[in-house]
Amino acid sequence: MIFLRIVAVTGLWLGLQFWALLVGFSQNGAGRFDLMTIPWRVAATSLAVVFPVASIGLWMTVSWGAVIWTIGALAQLAMHLGWPGIFGPNMLIVLMHCVIALVYLAFRLALFLEWRRKEEVRLDLP
Repeated sequence: MIFLRIVAVTGLWLGLQFWALLVGFSQNGAGRFDLMTIPWRVAATSLAVVFPVASIGLWMTVSWGAVIWTIGALAQLAMHLGWPGIFGPNMLIVLMHCVIALVYLAFRLALFLEWRRKEEVRLDLP
């Protein structure tokens, strides 16, 4: 649960960064919505909504939080790996999403193995 809360705070931070970009609070106003290209408008507005919503779900530790976070992470991976000419390469965000996904999968695997071990012990009891 602590890991999910840390990821939730990170997702909220990412969402706030996109909101700051859209309203012109960051980059000295150079990234305002009205000054963006169409691909950046679509990506920034989508991610400004996706990451805070994912943060709520992750904070509450409900399954849809991880699903929404995955959608946002895949969108950013597509942006920075698939179309670096449009969005620019950002290997830090790519690495962050990959590490979070791997740690999350490791936790899920550990929980599954623990559940399976408990089931085997329960079934072996007379």
